[in-house]
Amino acid sequence: MMLKAGTVQFHHRANDKAYNMSVVERFCGEAAAKTIKILAFPEMCLTGYWHVRNLGREQLEALAEPVPSGPSTQAVLSLAARYDMAIGVGLIEKAKDGRLFNTYVVCMPDGQVHRHRKLHAFESDDIASGDSYTVFDTPWGVKVGVLICWDNNLVENARATALLGADIVMAPHQTGGCHSRSPQAMGLIDPALWKNRHTNPEAIEAEFRGPKGREWLLRWLPARAHDNGYFLLFANGVGEDDGEVRTGNAMIIDCYGRIIAETWKADDALVVADLDLDLLPLATGRRWIRGRRPDLYGLLTQPQGHELAPRQARFSEAPVVKAKG
Repeated sequence: MMLKAGTVQFHHRANDKAYNMSVVERFCGEAAAKTIKILAFPEMCLTGYWHVRNLGREQLEALAEPVPSGPSTQAVLSLAARYDMAIGVGLIEKAKDGRLFNTYVVCMPDGQVHRHRKLHAFESDDIASGDSYTVFDTPWGVKVGVLICWDNNLVENARATALLGADIVMAPHQTGGCHSRSPQAMGLIDPALWKNRHTNPEAIEAEFRGPKGREWLLRWLPARAHDNGYFLLFANGVGEDDGEVRTGNAMIIDCYGRIIAETWKADDALVVADLDLDLLPLATGRRWIRGRRPDLYGLLTQPQGHELAPRQARFSEAPVVKAKG
């Protein structure tokens, strides 16, 4: 059985939900024309992303919305019903208790709304981290999970999502071109290359395909799909984002860790692929999961004394300490 999926990269505008929603609407129409059934947009694509680290509490609250009653969720619900499509978008959620979350909302054609709150939020001290995994049924006979950006970097989250039955994982990001303390990881991209992308596309695309973009993703992202036996829809921002240049590289990865569709264009783009769901029962990662030894894994749930809050872990210099014992 084939299921057509799509993933989008686009250059959002900070604090401009009207413009960003117009981009979502445009790509939903394009996806519908291609008979896509599951469509992933980037993390916080409706609100803007990296600028929020400079916003105060009141400014963040002005940008945030309740889910599912807020206008953005309701607008995407309308699109999902119109196009018979599952559509995932990122925003800042204001919960009933007043807390703010980096949230990914997946709207279903039957009116259901599924919400994933980023487990490892570091964008602002005023944005809380979520405390649960998100896996849900779809009308197409597969289960979909969600992991936002840094959630995907921790292998425990990928495995937990697989154990909950995910066949497809939506992986919305705002990454690539980031400042990194590790000389072997990412690095900053000169914003002038983005500004000159139309006159010199080769220069910026070389950065997107190199160690600051695609090469960095290939160190770990296909492994998440392969080792856990699920399809992965990588949606990412692209372009200058408050001083950093996101590298796009939207891609779709199959349950063997193979990239079946991708782009490295320095522009808004939709990537489309047919997911061969018949591969799922045969996937290597699924066989490995059946060979697990849970009796050995108690260590994984025991605090080791060096754990940090997500924001501290993201920005600290603290070394990892070996497990006790």
